[in-house]
Amino acid sequence: MNDVAAERAVDAKAPRGTAVAFIFVTVLLDMVALGVVIPILPKLIESFVANDTASAARIFGLFGTAWALMQFVFSPLLGGLSDRFGRRPVILLSNFGLAADYVLMALAPSLSWLFAGRVISGITSASISTAFAYIADRTAQENRAAMFGKIGVAFGAGFILGPALGGLLGDISPRLPFWVAAGLSFANWLYGLLILPESLPADRRAPFRWKSANPIGMLPLLRSSPALAGLQVANFFSQLAHVVLPSTFVLYAGYRYGWDVGMVGLTLAIVGLCSMVVQGVAIGPIVAHLGERRALLLGLVCGALGFLIYGIAPTGLLFCIGIPVMALWGVSGAATQALMTRMVAPDQQGQLQGATASVQSIAQLVGPFLFTLTFAYFIGTNAPVQLPGAPFLLACVLLLFALGIAARTLAKR
Repeated sequence: MNDVAAERAVDAKAPRGTAVAFIFVTVLLDMVALGVVIPILPKLIESFVANDTASAARIFGLFGTAWALMQFVFSPLLGGLSDRFGRRPVILLSNFGLAADYVLMALAPSLSWLFAGRVISGITSASISTAFAYIADRTAQENRAAMFGKIGVAFGAGFILGPALGGLLGDISPRLPFWVAAGLSFANWLYGLLILPESLPADRRAPFRWKSANPIGMLPLLRSSPALAGLQVANFFSQLAHVVLPSTFVLYAGYRYGWDVGMVGLTLAIVGLCSMVVQGVAIGPIVAHLGERRALLLGLVCGALGFLIYGIAPTGLLFCIGIPVMALWGVSGAATQALMTRMVAPDQQGQLQGATASVQSIAQLVGPFLFTLTFAYFIGTNAPVQLPGAPFLLACVLLLFALGIAARTLAKR
């Protein structure tokens, strides 16, 4: 068998059950750990600033920007390392680093400690992008969208269990969710240490090059195909819009609807349930029926409509109507990932995921300040009109930009 045939044979292999189960569990535990702290972290920050919601929003935006800056700098590095040394060590490093981060935040006596924790988390939180590279290593091209969707079930399940658990634990103690998140991340690391096989054979690994293992060095890969570049630009606006949820939702729900930590956790659990249904059940049939291109566009339309509902809903009940609509946005993410993995070589999947993570990190650098300052301004006394839903309306506009760019890019292929 020649080299090309051998490579195709490897690409066609289905992921081994144990390995895919681990990737699912890795993503699930990461999302549970993240979800556990989502309802409480903004409130913990708020407690350090005398319960001033506008000030807490600005500080939370700074925290999010610092986290994204670390992702922007280190994601390409870890992507290049995973192409050189394999996916397993990068995933294990990430899981252990997250456990240490949550311990630090659980002990944090001040905002500066919490800030240090977010910096550590930004450096080590690469297991998700590496997990997608792992799946790309072991899945045939035509099956990747469905497989990414199945892994996406873990995102939904994590956001069912995590926020609900975080809301309950946060009512007991604001520090308890961080200890639980640390335990979950450490268990994830231990499970991977014992179970996870490597997905990238030694003969398919790429040399590590510093010039490409940095955000600027990723540009040649993104420019290697006009379609890849176009999809990444659309992905940027999509990811920028997504930042509105983690950066403003908790404070927005408390300010506009009077929800407490428990109600916020329950709502996020409903979000996770809807996402899990879409990722696990709907993506495969939708992509099979519409194809990856039209599925991508459908997802962006649903996301924009969901944000519109979020922004104008005068009551919490009407806000919840947007949740199942918003969940269909997940179709676009899986379709985008599948389309982009077709555009690079097998030994560049880690670089692609690193580049994608860098693009997302740029969005996460800009997004926290963009949305928290928008929220703070439109609830402030100097606002021309009181419009607490302004961040979600802005996110709707950004998704419409993404839709236009994606449609134009795909029309040229």
